[in-house]
Amino acid sequence: MSSKLTQTISSFLNGTDHVAARARHENFPVASRLLPREERNNLMAIYAFARFTDDIGDEASGDRLALLDFLDSELDLAFLGEAIHPVFQRLTPVIENLELSPKPFRQLIEANRVDQRISRYQSFDDLVGYCMLSAAPVGHLVLSIFHASTSERVALSDKICIALQVVEHLQDVGEDARQGRIYLPLKDLERFGCHEDDLLAASANGPLRDVVAFEAERARTLFVEGAPLAATLAWRPGFAVEGFVAGGLAVLDALKDANYDVLAMHCSPSKRSLATHMANALLKKYRRAA
Repeated sequence: MSSKLTQTISSFLNGTDHVAARARHENFPVASRLLPREERNNLMAIYAFARFTDDIGDEASGDRLALLDFLDSELDLAFLGEAIHPVFQRLTPVIENLELSPKPFRQLIEANRVDQRISRYQSFDDLVGYCMLSAAPVGHLVLSIFHASTSERVALSDKICIALQVVEHLQDVGEDARQGRIYLPLKDLERFGCHEDDLLAASANGPLRDVVAFEAERARTLFVEGAPLAATLAWRPGFAVEGFVAGGLAVLDALKDANYDVLAMHCSPSKRSLATHMANALLKKYRRAA
């Protein structure tokens, strides 16, 4: 490993305080206080890995592919109980206690490699394929933490995770475009007469707002289709899943309230909207039980 790369790793991978801070600003509650301490800690360890990996892929200076290779090596060490970095040291007991596979972790690293090579997606199906690397593995790990992984639950979780990823892309259209990345399917941009340069403007024009509204409805449909996952789980993990869905739906509300102008403002979920969607989910659960 070159001395320059070693220096970059040391400077960028030093400390984990920013991970906890980022968790507080996610669209959804990362680890509900209602969960037992062990499950909460396990969720935060998985979140720290996923957030950390994304930060490398999105923000690190220098050779990001080499840094991602370093993460792969650290993951190997985490499975051996010999990791160097605190994020990976924290993963080791989670991996051992839950007998986790390295596959979902490697998929999340690979998603960030994809980001270094691919900056456009022709169709929504192509974008979904990317989300199956960048988001769905997190759901698989969460189900493992809840000891609730079945093929039926994984399929529902995938819908929720894809929807959450699409929502995040909609929030970050301008930021991504300035970095040379476009996650809005090119076929949809063409369909609504939206040009790539439109994504760099100070505010969204009509065609871009139409594209964002269209993708938002796709995400809403995925949330609705995946939401039954919560009812298949015990009440605490079910409540956590409802929190993930409520957070995503609250962002969709914020997008609509902003008339889908994702360039002029960052559309974050309001506490009121989040609480409303959580209350609706709990009311539906009560009615089913009655």
